[in-house]
Amino acid sequence: MRADDLGVDVPLSRPPGRVVSLVPSVTETVALSAPGLLVGATDYCVHPADLDARRVGGSKFPDVDAVLALEPDLVLANVEENREQDVVALRAAGIPVWTTAAADTVPAALASLRRMLVDALGLGEPEWLRAAEAEWSRPLPPVRATAVTCVWRRPWVVLGRDTFAGDVLRRLGVANAYATDAERYPRPTVDELRTTAADLMVLPDEPYPFSRTDGPDAFPGRRCALVDGRHLTWWGPSLARAREVLAPALRDTVGP
Repeated sequence: MRADDLGVDVPLSRPPGRVVSLVPSVTETVALSAPGLLVGATDYCVHPADLDARRVGGSKFPDVDAVLALEPDLVLANVEENREQDVVALRAAGIPVWTTAAADTVPAALASLRRMLVDALGLGEPEWLRAAEAEWSRPLPPVRATAVTCVWRRPWVVLGRDTFAGDVLRRLGVANAYATDAERYPRPTVDELRTTAADLMVLPDEPYPFSRTDGPDAFPGRRCALVDGRHLTWWGPSLARAREVLAPALRDTVGP
C-alpha cells in the first residue's frame, strides 16, 4: 500500500501495466518516461503529439464509464484539475487513483512527479527529471521585473499567491505583483490591471490563448511578454527546457 500526495492509500500490489491519465502534464510525463504504459488520456492531452491512447473526455468532465471500460490498473489525477466526485466514482468502482497535489514551487512539483513515477508506477528515475532538477536548483537571481501574469480573459484571471507558475517566474528573476493576494487566482478588473504597479504583463498562450492580437491590446503603454504556456505551467519533461524557452521570451516584449 502506498499513499499519494494527499495521503490517501492507493492499493497497488504490483507496478501497473494499464494506466489512464486525467492530467495533460502527467500524460506527457508518463508517455515519455514509460512509452506504452498509457491506455487512456483526456482530449486535452496533446503532448506527445503521437500519443496512442483512448480518449476519455475532458479533465473536468471525464467519461467515467469510458475510463472503466479500459480496465486500468491505475488512474492518475490532480487535486486542482480533476473533480473529487469523479475520483470517488472511480475508487468506488474498484479502480486505484493516485492524486497529485497542487504544487506551489518547482521543487515540490518535481518531488511529486518522482513519487508518482517511482512509488506509484514502479519506474526508475528518468533522465529528464535529473536534468530538470539540476536546471532549477540554481540560486535565485536578483529581481529584474515585477509582473502581472494573466491566465485567462473574460473574466481576467491572474496568478496570485503560492502558484507553481509564479515560482517558475521567480526563479527567472520576475516577481509577482499579486504574490500577497489572498487568492491563488485573483480576478481583478481590467481597470485595476491597467493601473497595477508592475513593469511587465506576462501573457502565456495557455490555458487562455493570448497572442500578439489578443491580450496586449488591453494594456496600451505596457510592456507585454508573450510566453509558452506549457513551459510556464506544466510539470514534467518540459521543465528540462523551460528556462531556455522562457528567459528569451520574457526579454522580447511587445510594447514600449
